Amino acid sequence: MSRQFIMEAAMLAIYGELLQPPSHVEYIIPYTSIMELYELQNSSEQIMSNNEDDQHVKKQMRELTIYLEQPLNQKKIKRALIIPWAKSAAIPLGELTTITIINAHDNEAYGESFDPVETELLLISQRESLPLLTDQFELIERIIEGGVQVQVYDIEDFQFAMEENIFTQTQSKTPFLTE
Repeated sequence: MSRQFIMEAAMLAIYGELLQPPSHVEYIIPYTSIMELYELQNSSEQIMSNNEDDQHVKKQMRELTIYLEQPLNQKKIKRALIIPWAKSAAIPLGELTTITIINAHDNEAYGESFDPVETELLLISQRESLPLLTDQFELIERIIEGGVQVQVYDIEDFQFAMEENIFTQTQSKTPFLTE
């Protein structure tokens, strides 16, 4: 069984270890965060504090967008964009990694507390009952302070999140014993 996380597309470019997980993982990404990749890679603003790292991350973003523009991947994405909340077919990024693009729609459920992409991440997480994976400590704080009912993992806890799911799955498969 594949572990699933909701996250932004930029994190795939920033954190290469996400593409080499210990077991199967599917990242569910809002389409608007794919569109943000184009803005970020062409922006003169630095994403990373180190200039060399910034250039590397922007190169990774370009490679990801080029990959997603390939005809088969583009066809999968376009099908999902026809209907609100539709998901694309899985797009492989490696042996153990796939992404699914979801056509989420910000309905301003969280007002000004969260920006539109953050709102979409939260709504997808709630709708799909899946954990959110982020590197934004401030977002995690606002989720907790706002009492938003989602499970969230800091990117630094990725390995733990993967192991936790394995533990949970094993426990749920253990039959309940009665005497």
